[in-house]
Amino acid sequence: MDTPDVGIPEQLARRMSMAEQHEYLRTKLTRRRALTAAGAFAGGGLLAGCASGTEKPARASAPGAASATGQVHGSAVTPFGRHLAFGADPKTQMRISWQVPLAVRKPYVRVGLTPWGLSRRIEAEVRDLHTPGLAGQRFALDQYYLHAGLDNLRPGTTYYYGVGHEGFDPASRERHSTVGSFRTAPAGPEKFVFTAFGDQGVSPDALANDKVLLGRHPAFHLHAGDICYADSVGLGAKSDVYDPTAWDLFLRQTEPVARSVPWMVTTGNHDMEAWYSPNGYGGQSARWSLPDNGFDARRAPGVYSFTYGNVGIVALDANDVSYEIPANKGYTDGRQTAWLDRRLGELRGTVDFVVVFFHHCAYSTSTHASDGGVRDAWLPLFAKHQVDLVINGHNHVYERTDAIKGGKVGRPVPVGASTDPTRDGIVYVTAGGAGKSLYRFPEGVRDSYEGKSAPHEPVRTFHWTKSRHQQHDTVEWSRVRYTGYSFLSVEAETGATPKLKVSALAQNGRRIDYFEVRRGA
Repeated sequence: MDTPDVGIPEQLARRMSMAEQHEYLRTKLTRRRALTAAGAFAGGGLLAGCASGTEKPARASAPGAASATGQVHGSAVTPFGRHLAFGADPKTQMRISWQVPLAVRKPYVRVGLTPWGLSRRIEAEVRDLHTPGLAGQRFALDQYYLHAGLDNLRPGTTYYYGVGHEGFDPASRERHSTVGSFRTAPAGPEKFVFTAFGDQGVSPDALANDKVLLGRHPAFHLHAGDICYADSVGLGAKSDVYDPTAWDLFLRQTEPVARSVPWMVTTGNHDMEAWYSPNGYGGQSARWSLPDNGFDARRAPGVYSFTYGNVGIVALDANDVSYEIPANKGYTDGRQTAWLDRRLGELRGTVDFVVVFFHHCAYSTSTHASDGGVRDAWLPLFAKHQVDLVINGHNHVYERTDAIKGGKVGRPVPVGASTDPTRDGIVYVTAGGAGKSLYRFPEGVRDSYEGKSAPHEPVRTFHWTKSRHQQHDTVEWSRVRYTGYSFLSVEAETGATPKLKVSALAQNGRRIDYFEVRRGA
């Protein structure tokens, strides 16, 4: 008996949202499972190892509810992929997440003020994730993610922690090397550094970038979508090629940084994984614990905000407004944009600077160019609330604009210059060179960065329109361009004249760009 095709016809997929694709795939897989079972019964037996099954969404179990297999003792199951994230208040809340290769009993976190004094024990939540098999592509897979929320912590304090389960105690002498640490946000503003990039994946270049990044000693890191590329296609328009084991590799790769640096992610087009509801974000919700502060954390896990020192950070899901890749366009029915308006207004009166990060580019000249959906939905709000810096990924290069005001250059910002958002407009940074294969700039457009400057010239590019057409433009705002692996490093200073000192560093640590943001300077 031939195995039925479980993909989505391309002409149909183009018209379907991620939620509709998910329902289509689940229905088709259910039908396939029934047909396979019927065929096996007719042949006189069951087919062993059949890679099929209906989608089982990520679910949260009660603490300690995951049962052991009965075949492997807990002492033989080693946790991996530890990654931190802030709660809604980084001064007092931290979320610790990790993975185990098999189900375990009674998972927990030990926490203390010294590596040898892990006296506080917090039970962990289990979020098991089932990915159905797909004939000719992958076997069915169960993955186990664990999460513990730490509250009522002391501001500006270093804590030590270890993750464990029945049979694996991180406080024991033989497990002492597994103990990690983190530091909560200070009670008041003080100088600190944070880093950012998008589009990482799993590669030697990604690992090299992480090593240089860790040397900056960031207080936290922003990952602007396209996290691991388990979905290697990323169109959001059909049953993309998908390998859930890529997440295992990614979390192992990232652990040396993310075990001590809160790794704050948002969603890109490659993070819409149609196998998990709702909206293709069930996998994201299973793997990450992110701030839940006013928006729908289950339906839109990449939308949140937090304040660290004198900087407010806002994470957005640009899949909701993208004209280029519309699979999830409009899934929040405008609620994300309304929340953004409110949240920017709340932050503006309480911090010196507001930084927004999301995936699709508002302004870029590289392969994907600029997304008109992002511009139409959010740029008026950025201007209204005088956002200080916008960070994107999506294009696998480094590109930085002049200060943009009303869609045009408000003030040129060459390498090393200062700019004032209240007067000049907003600088937009594309930091998509985190580790995935690099893109290029339009033909004839030269790189121009610190140490290799080119004459400033107009660039012929385009932006995506609501009808999904490419509207061609000739722009003046592309100021710095670098075709190479890199990341962004931002130093926030307080005092009489607060400022953001923004630098871009290449994979070898060499600086390729820097500028300052000062308000009212």
